Amino acid sequence: MNYEYFREAPPVIQEFMAYMDNVKGRSGLSVDEYYRDLRTFFRFLLVERGRVPKDIDFQEIDISVVDLDFIKTVTFADILLFMNYCQNERDNNADTRARKTSSLKGFFGYLTDKVHKLEENPVKALDTPKKAKKVPKYLTLEESLRLLQAVDGTHKERDYCILTFFLNCGMRVSELVGINLSDINTEHMLKIRGKGNKERVLYLNDACVDAMDKYMQVRSTEGVKDKDALFISQKKVRMTQRAVQELVEKYINKIGLDGKGYSPHKLRHTAATLMYQKGGVDIRTLQIILGHTSVGTTQIYTHVAEEQVISGLKANPLAKKK
Repeated sequence: MNYEYFREAPPVIQEFMAYMDNVKGRSGLSVDEYYRDLRTFFRFLLVERGRVPKDIDFQEIDISVVDLDFIKTVTFADILLFMNYCQNERDNNADTRARKTSSLKGFFGYLTDKVHKLEENPVKALDTPKKAKKVPKYLTLEESLRLLQAVDGTHKERDYCILTFFLNCGMRVSELVGINLSDINTEHMLKIRGKGNKERVLYLNDACVDAMDKYMQVRSTEGVKDKDALFISQKKVRMTQRAVQELVEKYINKIGLDGKGYSPHKLRHTAATLMYQKGGVDIRTLQIILGHTSVGTTQIYTHVAEEQVISGLKANPLAKKK
């Protein structure tokens, strides 16, 4: 965790961040999201309480003034006002508001139940916004092949390997950039560190092994700072999540699918959908491959099949015959 990032936060929030990192084992990305949500909440509250100038830029509000005495004044009504603000003023959708609810519940639950600095938890009665069930967006088999065929340029072997890993293994972008050479054994088994630092093992199929072998033939070795990192940037450091996102966007745009919201996470959906629909992989096995804690999360891929069934029935030429 980058503790420099939280230096502007008051000690009580810094302690919670350290708890989420060291004790709960949350990923760096998750800890960052918790902090941003709490910062937004306390900025909002400082505005509501008239503790900052009216003309100040919201993003410039300093929350270092928030101490335990201030936190003890937070009420359930304040929480409801904040959630309304998120929906009406910030246009946060149900998913984003659900995440903010989780952040607030985690923070106030920690202060109440773990370190006993609060007697009452103002968030305890707050319901989590109901998320709309969405059919995941994914590339078709034809589009996936076009994406791989579009790879070119100075780093074509590396880029091709990255896209191949996404489309075959269904890993998250954070998991991909975290791969070390030492995570892959001679049997082509790959150790993945997922959410909450939970580990799982994936098997690299022939396409992944072939792509990796070709990349390793040209992978930089001289002057590389993190010699164990599999994917190296042009600056000879481990590739960042943002760099991988830009790489995916570049090839998505190249095959004419720009503007449709495709991302590395959509490639994860693509891999899962292809395995479920074309490969006949059962839902329990898919759960293990994707690293889902609950099979309920994996069930979204059965909805994809249901959508196709509905579309197929609607496409019957007799469908409109009345």
